[in-house]
This record gives sequence, structure tokens and C-alpha cells, in this order.
Amino acid sequence: MTEHRQHPRREIPNAPKAERRGFAHKHHGVVVEDPYAWLEDPNYPTVEDADILSYLSQENDYFQAFLAPHCALVSELFEELKQRKPETDAGVPYLKNGYRYQWRFDQGADYRCWYRQAEHAQPDDPWEVLLDEQALAETLPYFRLGSLAVSPDASKLAFSYDANGSERFELHIIDIQSRATLSSPIPNTGGQVIWNQQSNALLYLTVNDQWRPDRVWHHQLSGDSEDRLVYHENDEGFFVSLSLSQSEAVVFVASGDHVSSEARWLPRDRFEAEPALMVPRQPGHEYYPDHRGESPDSGELIIRSNKGRPNFDIWTCSVDASNLTDWQRLVSGDDHTYILDHLVLRDALIIAERQQGLDQIRVVQGEQSYRIPWPEAAYSVEFDLNVHYDTQRVRLIYSSMVTPPTNFEYDLVSREHTALKVLKVGGGYDAKNFQTQRLLLRARDGTQIPLSLVRHRSTSLDAQAPLYLYGYGAYGHAVAPSFSSNVISLLERGFIFAIAHIRGGDDLGHHWYEQGKLDQRQNTFNDFVDCARGLIDQGIAQPGNIAIGGGSAGGELMGAAVNQAPELFASVAAHVPFVDVLNTMLNPTLPLTPMEWPEWGNPIEDAEAYHCIQNYSPYDQVSPRAYPPMFVTAGLQDPRVTYWEPAKWVAKLRQLKTDDHILLLKTNMQAGHGGQSGRYTALMEVAEEYAFFLLMSKDT
Repeated sequence: MTEHRQHPRREIPNAPKAERRGFAHKHHGVVVEDPYAWLEDPNYPTVEDADILSYLSQENDYFQAFLAPHCALVSELFEELKQRKPETDAGVPYLKNGYRYQWRFDQGADYRCWYRQAEHAQPDDPWEVLLDEQALAETLPYFRLGSLAVSPDASKLAFSYDANGSERFELHIIDIQSRATLSSPIPNTGGQVIWNQQSNALLYLTVNDQWRPDRVWHHQLSGDSEDRLVYHENDEGFFVSLSLSQSEAVVFVASGDHVSSEARWLPRDRFEAEPALMVPRQPGHEYYPDHRGESPDSGELIIRSNKGRPNFDIWTCSVDASNLTDWQRLVSGDDHTYILDHLVLRDALIIAERQQGLDQIRVVQGEQSYRIPWPEAAYSVEFDLNVHYDTQRVRLIYSSMVTPPTNFEYDLVSREHTALKVLKVGGGYDAKNFQTQRLLLRARDGTQIPLSLVRHRSTSLDAQAPLYLYGYGAYGHAVAPSFSSNVISLLERGFIFAIAHIRGGDDLGHHWYEQGKLDQRQNTFNDFVDCARGLIDQGIAQPGNIAIGGGSAGGELMGAAVNQAPELFASVAAHVPFVDVLNTMLNPTLPLTPMEWPEWGNPIEDAEAYHCIQNYSPYDQVSPRAYPPMFVTAGLQDPRVTYWEPAKWVAKLRQLKTDDHILLLKTNMQAGHGGQSGRYTALMEVAEEYAFFLLMSKDT
């Protein structure tokens, strides 16, 4: 176990101060001053304002000045993180249409290379390169693969990538053998592509000026005709997505926001057909269909829907059913069983569920139904890539906070597991040196909040060790107690790592999500703070020695937590934080805003929603007080949380906070919501965060 070392805190230049400029907005009779509104470039997503770029540059320089004396620590952490990642790695191969497919990380590569080999080739025969991400990324400041789709006849490849972090993907179509371009690149796509059965046409999505996927197009490879519009979603709050049924006979065109959805389908062999509406959208009704059958015109639809209960049921109906009364319940959820997903096979239905906050996989075959058992008390299990419909084997991924991810195949006949791949963790990792457990901590309203915890066995739960508490709590997204090789660097330095499964996520079911949104949003923030206090009350942590971290909506959580109880925390990492909630929800022209109203409320039309958001919005609630040391990140091209939210927040904190604690803002000028691309480049940002935690810990 690595001992803590002293790291000197050297003097750094004075922090930049953003200019205050007069600006105010008035809604529902309330006037709000916003002196940092000028940081919002009106030409976004193009950012060219010299004053804005100058301020962001000054903040980046200040961050580098802080980091410079601690380069050795950052480098040490970075090398550790790298060592735990295998220099060469490969996905589990799968067979499809006469070929065996696999991705690989070549020696020390940042990006994958995708390969294939004829199904009946000899093991030592060479593999054909489908797509070399590393080569594509070499000339780009940022690279993220969107889609990779081989045509059914295995002769053509459609792929898309994002070159700047804006999540606008450029679509390319090539002949695999000759590498000839079969179509001009298509810009501003949504990253999803589906080939037709004949391999001569495909469907793709485009995004509008507000980054909303709103159109589905039919692209024909032969001829000079323009792409045909298949579907246009007019509701500014609904996003469109494409998916292929497990049977591969049907394509689904889905629209939805956070609380409602609507689906259409069309035959994969007839893209010229008009998409058939299943059931018209209804507020609060979510449904997610799949198809079982040999033909798009026959068989049945298998649908996960909340029409019967918030935790979802599984329903079935004929392919031409257009009325909810035609649906028949196939599998029932209940108040304690949350149905998350379903995989439709020819002779079985595989259901991903969650009970008491733990993942379950249920197998339904005819009248028979059972759950697959798991060996640990706290774990994560999910569907792996399953490309076959007529099969008796299901691929899953299992991990826990101490067990590295294992890709395995479950045989539905023998009920046996076969491990296909166990992630190799370098750096001398030994699971026996670590211990995980699950706690229940009481929130102020009496609700029991689950918390997952992991530590090195040599670290005692006696309040002497620093603790890193992580949370998210939004959009019904659960944070699973799964494996992270990165956090080992903190555990080996005496930290305890904990995940708070707070309301706003769906860790304990749909009701858990509903209790953390709209006018109940404050529950999420209270839960997180109360988890910190519960850890203190149980003698596991002490006030002022708890590091906290979260990103996006989890960054909002960080802002709300430090506004509520700053004295509890030693340091804060807030990545691309959604902190300017009120102003963002007041601007319907921004990416995501109309779609977000069901999650947060519409403060434009609803005075109660306005006051509710204003009362917790981290930017609006900054006040003259002492705040803990904070490390904040932003992405200039981020379409989800615009760069100015963290920039404005930091500027206001600098103006009002009464302490001399370090406050850092790092803006990725060539990246978006997820930070830097590339598996090693991204690790450098983790190393910077962990160095910050260590430097701010009482033990350093």
C-alpha cells in the first residue's frame, strides 16, 4: 500500500477575475442580476468572442500554474493508471454473416482498430482491417467513433465520427475491399446508422441547430437522387433514435423525452415504406418495443412499458396493433422489481431487472421463469453485445467494486457460465487486498439511502482515512457498484471510496427517480449531504476530510452540496457541472432545454417551477461564505452543459467566497461533455483530479 507523501503547496499567481457587466432578467415579477451573462457567446456553438476566449485562457493558465509544482505527483498517478490498463486489449469476437469480428487496442494505442476474419479461416490466418481509429484520430484534436455498421452482405461499411466534441458526427460509407468511397460524407448526423436488408441503402439521423436529433433520412447508394426524409419530429422536446430489432426484420423509429415516448416501425427490407405508428404518445407513457418473428409482417411485438405500473411490465401484441387495449401483459413487474431492459430471442425472453438496488437477469422460456444467481452481495450485471436471434446463449458482463469486468456466455440449456474474457488489471492488482460493503444511511426525512463502499483492507473504518464520496442522482440513471481500476490509486493511498445511491437515480426503482425530480429535486441534494453526515455519525469519516465528485447533473449535485454544507468537504471535483439551471431552463433555444423541462420544470410558464429551481440552482445560490477547495472543468464544444455554466459559476464564486481556498477552472478547448478523447489522454484528466484530492486531503 502506498503511503501518503507531503506535497508542497507553492505560491501561484493571483486568480483571474471575470469582469462584472450589468445585466438582469425578469420573470414572474422577480428581477435577477446576472453580471456574468456576457460569458455566453451569442454565436454558440461557434465561440469567437475575444473577451470570452481571453478569460477562459487566463483560467487555464491559472490551472496550469497551480499544477506545475505537482507535476511529479500527476505523472506518478498517470503512470499508475496506465499500468492498470492493458497496453494491448481486445474485445470478445463474435460471428455475423460469415465473418468473425473483433476490436483491438494495439500496443499503447489510444484508439481501437476494428478487424474481421472469415468464419472458416484458420486461427493463424490474417485479420482484415475494417477501420483504424488510431489512424483517423492522428490528424484530429478530438476523435470519437459514433457508428460502425457493416452491410448485411458484408461488402460495405458505414461509420461516423465526431471530430471536436460537439456530438455532431460525420457519416462515411465505403467499400470494404477496395476502400472506395461510395458516398459523399454526410455532416451533422446523430451517430446511428441502419442498413437495409439488400445492402444498398441505409437510414440515418441528422441533428438540428439546437443539437436535437429530429430527422430520419433514407440514403440510396445507387443513383443521384437526394436523400428522402422518412420522419421529422416537430416536438422541440422530443429526440429521435433508430434501432434494429433483435430479429433484424424491423427498424424502429422512436421519439421521446424523459417521461414519454412514441415508436414507429418499418420493414428492414422496405425502407420506402411509411413508418407505422404503434401507439400515439401520451404524457407519462414510456414504451420500448422489440420484434419476435421471421418476417416483418408477421410475429409479435414485445414491449417494455410503464402503462400498467411505474416499474414497467412486459407486454405483447401483433405487429399491426395500434391500440393499447390490444396489448397483453406477458411479464409483470411489481413495487420491488424494476424492469430495465429486455432481450428478445426466438425461444426465450431475457429481462434485466433491479431488486433492492441490485441488478438481476431473469430468463423466461414458455411457462418457465428464473433468475440467474450471482456470487457477491453487491455487484453489477448487464447485457453484453448480443448479435444473434436464434440462439441458446446470452452474453453478459459482470463486475463488482473489487471484481474486474468479466464477459461471459450463459447457456440457457445447461444453465452454465462460460467466461469469455476477464479484464486484465495491471499494476499488481489483487482483489483479495480490497473489501467492499453496502450500508444504509438515514436521510433527514427518514428514507434509507443505500451506499456502496470499497477500501483497502489495511484502511480502517475509524474516521482517520480520507474518503471520496461520489454521486449523480438524476434522469433515472443509477450508478452501479461496478469496478473501477482508476480509483485503486486512491485506495492504495489510504482513501475510502463510496457511491451514494441517492434519489433522482432509479437505483431502487422508478419511484426513487420520481422522488428526486421537479419539485422534489431537493431530496437529491439532501440525500447526498445526509450520506456524508451519516458516514461521519458512523465513525467512518470526519468533517472536512471528505472529497466529493460528480459530473454533469452530478456536477449540479456538487454545487448544491457545497452551498448547503461546505464545512463537511475537504475538496470538490465538479466536471462539466450543470450549475446554471435557472438560466438554462429559461432559454428554449439552447440544446436540450425543451427536452429537460419534464425533468426540472418549465420556469418560463410555471412560477412555482421558477422559484423551485431558483432556490436550489447552484449558480443562483452562491453566497458570501467559505467554500472548500474546488476543481471545475468545462468543454468548449459541450452541447449538453454549455461551457459558460461552469465559467459563470467559478466567476461568481471568486467574487463572493470569503476563504482563500484554491478554486480552479479548466476548459477543454478541443473537447465536449466527456472531456478529452483517447483512453490514455483521458487518464491524464483523472490523474489531475486525483492529485487535487490528495493535495487537499488532511493527510497530505
